[in-house]
Amino acid sequence: MKSIDYSLYLVLDRSLSRGRSHGDIVAAAVAGGVSCVQLREKQCSTREFLEQARTLISVLRPRGIPLIINDRLDIALAVGADGVHLGQEDLPIDMARRLAGEQMIIGISAETVEHAVAAERAGADYIGISPVFATATKQDHSAPLGLAGIGVIRARTTIPLVGIGGINAANAAAILAAGADGVAVVSAIVAADDPAAAARALRRSCRPAESCR
Repeated sequence: MKSIDYSLYLVLDRSLSRGRSHGDIVAAAVAGGVSCVQLREKQCSTREFLEQARTLISVLRPRGIPLIINDRLDIALAVGADGVHLGQEDLPIDMARRLAGEQMIIGISAETVEHAVAAERAGADYIGISPVFATATKQDHSAPLGLAGIGVIRARTTIPLVGIGGINAANAAAILAAGADGVAVVSAIVAADDPAAAARALRRSCRPAESCR
């Protein structure tokens, strides 16, 4: 299994960035303790997506922080990203693996136990379980899993679990204590007045659960 620190996983969202560049937000967030970054772009062209990915690799690679590309395996391969994150309606894991090879990280979104179990069986490297709590960041999601839902999925899977949805410094430790290996945040860092301070607060909140490495 690939050795990746998913403990504090930042998912970028341009609509929440308050006019700041992805590069500036990521540099600040990594300084605050972010351990993994996902570039998610739903509205831009392929060329712009490529340029954003290249910029982030130049920020992250010298710091040893992996870059995961949301949905677009072609972008991930083109820029040499560390991984790709796929949804339930995206390219199947077995096909993605044939194209990406064994070294690329493949993450899968799962909203149910069945999704999570199937993802592990198909060869995913980690599972993004969502939503843990209600969130306005993503509208097309199922009912919140809650802490109990994390425990149920943890009991049925062995690969890393990353919780996402409504996560902040006040509840991150509880998510890790419930069985997740990491917390993924969007607005709690991207929309913060000070992304570095927000990341530091999240990392401090994780430490009581002894799960943020």
